Amino acid sequence: MNFQTQFRSIPLTTVALTLGLFLLLAGCTVATAPSSTDGSTAASSAEQNSGEPLVIYSGRNENLVAPLIEQFSAATGIETEVRYGGTAELATVILEEGENSPADLFFGQDAGALGALSKAGRCAALPNSILGAVDPRFISPDGTWIGVSGRARTLVYNTDELTEADLPASILDLTEPQWKGRVGWAPTNGSFQAFVTAMRVNLGEEATREWLIGMVENDVQIYPKNTPIVEATGAGEISVGLVNHYYLYRFLAEDPDFSADNYHFPAGDVGSMINIAGACVVDSALQTDAALEFLTYLVSDEAQQYFASETNEYPLAGGDVVINEQIKPLVEIDTPAFDLGDIDDLSGTIELLTNVGAFD
Repeated sequence: MNFQTQFRSIPLTTVALTLGLFLLLAGCTVATAPSSTDGSTAASSAEQNSGEPLVIYSGRNENLVAPLIEQFSAATGIETEVRYGGTAELATVILEEGENSPADLFFGQDAGALGALSKAGRCAALPNSILGAVDPRFISPDGTWIGVSGRARTLVYNTDELTEADLPASILDLTEPQWKGRVGWAPTNGSFQAFVTAMRVNLGEEATREWLIGMVENDVQIYPKNTPIVEATGAGEISVGLVNHYYLYRFLAEDPDFSADNYHFPAGDVGSMINIAGACVVDSALQTDAALEFLTYLVSDEAQQYFASETNEYPLAGGDVVINEQIKPLVEIDTPAFDLGDIDDLSGTIELLTNVGAFD
């Protein structure tokens, strides 16, 4: 039986989508997420629309998560309908649809969009049984969303040209003259924008602005997303690139001699932040029970091992989950200390990136 039906993806650009999300958020009334004393969600079983499929809005790529969703359906018998698109784009759609949104669950690729939805009151409170399964660093402060897999920001570098000893101690040092024209970034990428938001939280607005201007003036090379940055680094077109950690391992799986490696900035540098892919139950969900069952599945050993094995992301829950031996364990990365729930102001980040000419 085929349990999964796919909605069409929405062909809009990332920048326009993100701007749309936050212009819309500016006009929203911020509501307090529904909660109860026992940690259960606000929706009651009487509100469930039995027999209807669980509707998932997924900002995660279909190639990555469709097999996992199919596994969930096969294991539980719960039918799903999935609408794929960009994370910011689908968050915008949920806000536009309001209480009439058919979405039961939002599955996003970064904490920024989840935080924005939660801030607008569109994520329901989650039960302690789900929240308690995840490292507290990777759940929302108000208990309305959880991280289900981790993605480390790294500096991928060309190993024919450089060794770790040649690399800067801080991401801030990439504005120095020796890196002119040698660094790649993807300013329209959601993960990069979430990183810049984290930089604003950690270092402040002025320091972040100065770094961005310095990068632009240092002739940083612009790419549409992470994959071509890693490819260009391995080919020697650039020396280093700012990416998520797991893209490299797709290239190494095809060619073990691919000339690149990941570098994690030391000493809690903001360049080594850990972002998450995560999910929340939409406050107007009709299939809340099914949505909670899906969240429970996402933090199970089976799903966590899927993320570790198939996408090379970090597991954030589960028991004995084995990761790729080439990947530096999460506990060995000296990450900056800040609350992921604080990186919800992506509108300010988009404005800042625009003002400094990062998209040009």
